[in-house]
Amino acid sequence: MTTTPTVVLVHGAFAGSDSWEGVVAGLQARGVTAIAAANPLRSLDGDAAYVRDVAASVGGPVVLVGHSYGGLVVTQAAAGAPAVQGLVYVGAFAPAVGESAFELSGKFPGSTLADALEGYPLADGGVELRIAPARFAAQFAADVAPERTALLAATQRPVTEAALRGGLDVPGEPWRTLPSWFVWGELDLNIPAELQRYQAERAGARAAQEIPGASHALAVSHPDEVTTTILAAVAGVTGR
Repeated sequence: MTTTPTVVLVHGAFAGSDSWEGVVAGLQARGVTAIAAANPLRSLDGDAAYVRDVAASVGGPVVLVGHSYGGLVVTQAAAGAPAVQGLVYVGAFAPAVGESAFELSGKFPGSTLADALEGYPLADGGVELRIAPARFAAQFAADVAPERTALLAATQRPVTEAALRGGLDVPGEPWRTLPSWFVWGELDLNIPAELQRYQAERAGARAAQEIPGASHALAVSHPDEVTTTILAAVAGVTGR
């Protein structure tokens, strides 16, 4: 492959497309086209279908990048999507078939997310979850400036409980056949570093980096390191 792929960035729960701003700027500065998709956060099947449509709209090769729950979404979206050439997991879940965000988050000790959540009913009978504003900084973005953290807390995108309980539902894991790259924060309280190391090893990742002192919001607090990982993926799938 010689065509430089487009990077499609998929945020996770309790975040929005704006969380990728620093990464998008870094990619654009290197001449790489990036799209920060608006993840609906309604259901794994529906969210993945939407991201698959976004990837197809590019009309060329794509590298999918997922943060947090977005890792489940890009994994499912990559199945049956020939344009997808690589996967990047940024503090993200990289599930095996049947594994959900809820299941993976409890696989190793260290996640305190459950205690930070508050839920409320939806008209369709479901439940929506968000991080309690008073808990957001410590739980999600401990290494982000207070002013930015306050904005992130106020603009967080809630997720349905159903989405977090949805297990990967594809015939095999795309990270077994596609090259993958992993980067995560040492002090991630949503997805523990031990789980990240386990997932990267299981996937046979091309590269895996743990950022010392980084929180779950590492795309905001460490955009340069995240950008470097994505650029490595772009180079890896183009053979450069």
